[in-house]
This record gives sequence, C-alpha cells and structure tokens, in this order.
Amino acid sequence: MDAAAGVGGLIKTSLALRHRQLPGTLHFTRPNPRLGLEATPFVVDAQLRDWTPANGGPLRAGVSSFGVGGTNTHVILEEAPPRPASGPARDHQLLVLSARSAEALDAATANLANHLETHPEQNLADIAWTLQTGRRGFNHRRALVVDSPAAAVAALRNPPKGRHEERRTPPVVFMFPGQGSQYPNMGAELYRTESVFRDTVDTCAEILHPLLGFDLREIVYQGDTAEQLRQTRITQPALFVTEYALAKLWMSWGIIPDALIGHSVGEYVAGTLAGVFSLEDGLHLIAHRARLVQEQPPGSMLAIRAPEAVVLPLLPEGTSLAAINAPGLCVAAGDSASIAILEDVLAGRGLVAKHLHTSHAFHSAMMDPVIEPFTELLRTVKLGAPKIPYVSNVTGNWITDTEYGAGSLLARVI
Repeated sequence: MDAAAGVGGLIKTSLALRHRQLPGTLHFTRPNPRLGLEATPFVVDAQLRDWTPANGGPLRAGVSSFGVGGTNTHVILEEAPPRPASGPARDHQLLVLSARSAEALDAATANLANHLETHPEQNLADIAWTLQTGRRGFNHRRALVVDSPAAAVAALRNPPKGRHEERRTPPVVFMFPGQGSQYPNMGAELYRTESVFRDTVDTCAEILHPLLGFDLREIVYQGDTAEQLRQTRITQPALFVTEYALAKLWMSWGIIPDALIGHSVGEYVAGTLAGVFSLEDGLHLIAHRARLVQEQPPGSMLAIRAPEAVVLPLLPEGTSLAAINAPGLCVAAGDSASIAILEDVLAGRGLVAKHLHTSHAFHSAMMDPVIEPFTELLRTVKLGAPKIPYVSNVTGNWITDTEYGAGSLLARVI
C-alpha cells in the first residue's frame, strides 16, 4: 500500500459513492487527543454508516495520495448521475453465458444466479443486454430463455449442459414457404411485441391498401379468419408481408442471410430482400398476381407421397403434375372434380395424399390465362441483380446473370 496507495483509495472511494455508504476504519476506537479533531469538521468512522449529502446534491469525495519523495496527488470524485429507467422490454429474455472452460462456465452460471437472487429488483432486460453486448464470446456457451428473475435463478441453478463450438460464424439461409402455409393470426404475437416486425407490417399494409381495397391487418389479426385466408387475393399478400417482416426482424437482430430460397410467393420475398425489385414493386406484383389468380376458376392441389414415375400415369384429364418436392413427394393440381377422382385412384392403390390449403390449382394449366396480363405487368417493373444469392424455383440452381428478365421471373413464380 505504498506505490499503489492512490489506486486503493480510488477504488475504495468509488465503491463508497456507488453504495452511498461510508466504511468504518479498521481497529479504530478513539482518536489521538493531540489531533484536536473535536475542533474540526473531520471525524473518523468506526462503523459502516449511510452517506447522504448535506445539501441534497450529489455526493463528492477527495482521495489523497502522499508518496515518498513528494509525488503527492489529489483527486475529487463525484457520484454518477442516476441512470434513466429502461424502456419497455419483451416478455421473455435471452441470457447468454460463455467461458474458456466448462468449469469456468459453471462458475459464471452460479455467479449470475447469486446476483439475480441478491438483486431481484434489477431489470432482467438490462442484464440480458449486458450479457449479449458487453461480454466476449468463448467456446463454452450456455443460453437460457426466461420471463422473470425468479425463473432465471431456477434455470441457472439447474442449467443445461454447456456446448462447445468452434469459433466461426455458420452460414445462414432464409427459407420462405408458399401458399398453403398460412393460418389465422400468423405473426400476431410478434406484431404485438416486436416494433421492427410491427413497423414493417404497417408499412406494407399501407402500401397494399389502395391495391387490395382493404386493410390486410384487419383480416390476418382478427381471430378465426381461416376461410378468408384460403382466398388467394388475401393469402398471397398476407404471406408475403408476414415473411418479409419476419426476415426484417431477424436481420435487425444481426442475423443476416448468406443465401435465400423461396417457393412461389416465397420467391417474391427472396427477390425483394435480394434487391431484384423494391418493396413497393414486390407488393404491387404480389397483389396483382393474387387478383389475377383469384379470377380464375377454383381448383385443388394434392400432396402425394409417391415418386414422379408412379404419379404421372395416374393423373386423369384436367390435372397436372404441379411440383416434385422430393424423390418420393409430388403435388398434383387441377379442377376439384378431377382431383377428387385422382384421390380415389390413389386411395385404391394405398398411396397417401393430402389436400393443400389453397383455393386454386397453382402451377397447372389452369393458370395459363394469367400469363399474358402478368407478363405485361412485369415489363413495367425495373429488375436488378440480386445482392444476396438465392435459388431458382425452376432450375434448382443459383440465379444467374441471365435470369433477371420478366420472362424468366414469370416462369419462376406462376
């Protein structure tokens, strides 16, 4: 405590300011009478006591260090101003921990549990933020999702085992489904709790309103609207907006895709995120595409657990092989009466089939009347090269420099 006396005093005084308490002097009983302290404003504390400013202002303290040879220094400290209260937080928080070894990870986990147990009044969102942004990441990691300090303590006392990871950033691919994956209130909880998701949906809904003639949010977030969401003119814009907003939410968290892939409507989302067309043009295309398809005669689609070679000979007139999703999984599309005949044929052969939640026979000859007007619309849209690679629905390969034209886009999305 000679060369480092000043540092020790600085640390001690900083802690006293933080806790607003004055520590007692060890082993002190009474002052030397020759000091005459009773005639001065100075006192020596024998016990720990609370420290409150006399005039209601901030606490201040001086630290003096008198070194051998006249290297004396003095510094005055003032307590930090009170921090403003944190803003609204999510219902659940992600607590992340990492360490260089499994033992150190367990120690950090126990320390965090002790801290939360001792300070239950602290904002869990602030703690989660500090753990995520104020700490380095090491190979041994642990993550917990909790909704309260008490739940956090319980989870930390009985944590999952740590996981060892190589120090690398894995590639990320965003995948966007097509029609048939919709359901009532999809994204409703995210719309309520996540501002980025909500703002994106609001922007899209406002752009779509004059194109659709209604507010998309009033249908998607209004409870039991399954039948309405089966209507293509509603389904396609609803899926586009939900998928696009969800992607923007992930990207706002720093999760940036290295590649994209989307099926049908989902490829529009991929194209918009990749910069092939603007959000306004993407919404314009999807709204008019949905309207054009809605105007066609209704139809049905049937997912069949069988390979192409088995399905093709069984297709009756009025149906098409709409997609080959896997070596043993195909989709047939056509008018509802023909699809019903096909369903009976499949059942007679013991083949499993399931109706998709669609109102029309997509990717079939029943979509041919859409081609000409949609082609004219595509010619009015400015297309650009993708900034994020994505996979073509037609070829199954990466989009190339020759595949940005309206004709190729039409082939991929009708």
